[in-house]
Amino acid sequence: MAAHKQPINLLRGWPAPSLLPTSLIISATQAALSSPSIAQDALLYGPDPGYEPARVAIAAWLIAFYTPETHIPAERLCITGGASQNLGNLLSVYTDPGYTRKIWIVAPAYFLAFRIFEDAGFGGRMKGVPEGDDGVDLEMLKREMTKCEVEWQKREGKGKQRQNFKARRSWGKVYKHVIYCVPSFANPSSRTMGMECRRDLVKLARKFDALVVADDVYDFLQWPADTEKSAQKGVLSTTHFSRLVDVDRSLAGGAERDGADGFGNTCSNGSFSKIAGPGIRCGWVEGTKKFAFGVSQAGTTRSGGAPSQLTSTYVTHLVETGQLRDNIQNVLCPAYASRYAGIMRAINAHLLPLRFTIPQSDRDVVGGYFVWLGLPAGLMAVDLARICKTEENVIVAAGEMFEVPGDQELTFPANIRLCFAWEDEKLLIEGVQRIGKVAAKLLSETQIGNGDYVMVEGRESADMDAFR
Repeated sequence: MAAHKQPINLLRGWPAPSLLPTSLIISATQAALSSPSIAQDALLYGPDPGYEPARVAIAAWLIAFYTPETHIPAERLCITGGASQNLGNLLSVYTDPGYTRKIWIVAPAYFLAFRIFEDAGFGGRMKGVPEGDDGVDLEMLKREMTKCEVEWQKREGKGKQRQNFKARRSWGKVYKHVIYCVPSFANPSSRTMGMECRRDLVKLARKFDALVVADDVYDFLQWPADTEKSAQKGVLSTTHFSRLVDVDRSLAGGAERDGADGFGNTCSNGSFSKIAGPGIRCGWVEGTKKFAFGVSQAGTTRSGGAPSQLTSTYVTHLVETGQLRDNIQNVLCPAYASRYAGIMRAINAHLLPLRFTIPQSDRDVVGGYFVWLGLPAGLMAVDLARICKTEENVIVAAGEMFEVPGDQELTFPANIRLCFAWEDEKLLIEGVQRIGKVAAKLLSETQIGNGDYVMVEGRESADMDAFR
């Protein structure tokens, strides 16, 4: 049955091929490699913090977009191989499984980050922190971190504490806790953390000696939430919320205040994957000068030189000339805003009448790649995803994909994630129509009495790795 229908992939969180800036990359490559001095730098080992013109250009670009209270010097930045590569780098420099207590992950969470934490020695030591309407359940996080510290001290008092695995280094430190989140237009929930929550999270991180790793990878992809304005290609040239790293810099004396160690408690993990193309494998991390220097001293960087040295010269040209900014504002945001408006119209028409729900439905600004849906009573996400695939040739992400491994207390059996970045607008609308068809059928099969529903027993979901 499904084989006769065009496949629609609403799981894949990739940019649409039609939106990749191929011509801009070609011209940037030619500009960089046609200059003997730039070409020489590009093809040799890069300095530990990364190509300096790239850091200078990115810093100026970040200032224009985020409008922070204070200047961003290039010394606060380190060039990376993208957000995923750098997450592993951060864990290698700033954590120790023998000392770092736990990884706290705001959930539902980006599922491919879990293995990075496991590879760093934190398998079985990850804990989900539920999102709320304003971002994060800080009361739960504070309560659980307090309990974790008490238990750690008890073990230490009994001589059962783990031994540190890593030598202490003057250019780095080891944090007691790591908090991982996507503050703006989160993957998968699309939620955005409010300013009060951002400030309170930084305060909490300072109290517990935690490093907040903020994946700020969707920030530049934003537009008005009103679908009519979105369809009219509304453009927002500056951010609507300050980053956590900016909050840490300005709050109560700042990250480098008297009495602090100078490393701060937050970092902004940035990437060009969503705004230029994931194949570029180039990004940046921002923190205090001391923090950024520590990242640059990771063993892999000290040995191989700065990651993405070659492509960072291309990125420099795109940023310095304003071509990247213009492409984001004039091509990407209007295109994604139009797709968002289209998929939301379809959701309003075909899913909300079935009692599907959407978080933070009253926002003024939306963005990113995803829509997170709550299912009506009586539906299980794994069943809906399975039947959508087998009967309608539509692939969606069931909520269980975004559960923190080993955490049985925070689950998402009644949620699905839809990506509006990969497929074109026509297929997005048709995909939602097909989902609505399957959902209506399942609901009619499970309905009993006067509008009551019985739960459909969950089944194993299909392997979705091929569609990530």
